[in-house]
Amino acid sequence: MPSPRSTLRRGLTAVAALPLLALAATACGYGSQAKDDSRANVSATGKKLSSDTVRIGYFPNLTHATALVGIQEGTIQKELGGTRVESTTFNAGPSEIEALNAGSIDIGFIGPSPSINGYTKSRGKGLRIISGSASGGVKLVVNPDRIKTPDDVKGKRIATPQLGNTQDVAFLNWISQKGWKVDSQSGKGDVSVVRSDNKVTPDAYRSGDLDGAWVPEPTASKLVSEGAEVLLDEKDLWPDKKFVITNIIVSQKFLDAHPDVVEAVLKGSVSTNKWINADPDRAKASANKALERLSGKPLPQEILDPAWESIEITDDPLAETLRTQAGHSVASGLLKEPDLRGIYDLGPLNKILQAEGLPEAADAGLGVK
Repeated sequence: MPSPRSTLRRGLTAVAALPLLALAATACGYGSQAKDDSRANVSATGKKLSSDTVRIGYFPNLTHATALVGIQEGTIQKELGGTRVESTTFNAGPSEIEALNAGSIDIGFIGPSPSINGYTKSRGKGLRIISGSASGGVKLVVNPDRIKTPDDVKGKRIATPQLGNTQDVAFLNWISQKGWKVDSQSGKGDVSVVRSDNKVTPDAYRSGDLDGAWVPEPTASKLVSEGAEVLLDEKDLWPDKKFVITNIIVSQKFLDAHPDVVEAVLKGSVSTNKWINADPDRAKASANKALERLSGKPLPQEILDPAWESIEITDDPLAETLRTQAGHSVASGLLKEPDLRGIYDLGPLNKILQAEGLPEAADAGLGVK
């Protein structure tokens, strides 16, 4: 009879080997990659906008605090009036892009790499980035008994959330910068890149099947609570310690048909971010309450506090860093040189920011004309 550890190892290997679409798609709900969050809905009251509903996707990660808090507190619903929010959570960006393409969601909180992939695969017709949401909140955490320096990562098993997601691309780029070779699709090479659901990764680390992980919060801090140590904070690799980790994207079809709904969601996002930054302790508690609703239990304070501290909430999409991240995808072999002109439509966001007396967001020359 196989041991639990060997069974888990085979399970992780199977996840790493699954084709991206197979991992993402099921008959209608994207399987374990998506979760109905309808319990979070606040009553829709007031005047209905041009759509009865708006379907919003996001992750149960603290890097998606805008969505966690905005839906939990009803801030986004308030701006929508009688148009009802329907929300769904995902494990990683590629699954969410599949849902956006299939018409299962209209707006998504998502990382830069899936945004780039979704835009280029649709030849610029599938989506637009309409706002930023968060910077930072990603760490390489490792077993200190097996890895003491960055060079020790060679030959080890390191998890990322999903093939082609933002952390996967960042880790592949870091490996390349070290001069090591890894096949981007299989994850095999000088380092074994194991694509593992964030919910599974702490158990896999605890069992000894992983030596570390390049993951977003709160997964990174969960691993630290299991005895891992932070080897690298990704923000230290970026100028000014800023890089986009979460964008807001919208289906181009939905934007064209319902610009009033999109503007209302953005107003809710800007209001939520303003509240988070003005009262971070209450916002942190709200985000944790949302995570409890989604997972069945809140994060312990020793996990929540360091995770929250490492994330910056911002309306700025940090467009120049997205351009750099696109280059990382190309260098890792996951993407051909993309034409990103038109990926941003920041007009609605800047209209709201201007009305609030806030600085407008820049698109790094990649905005719609």
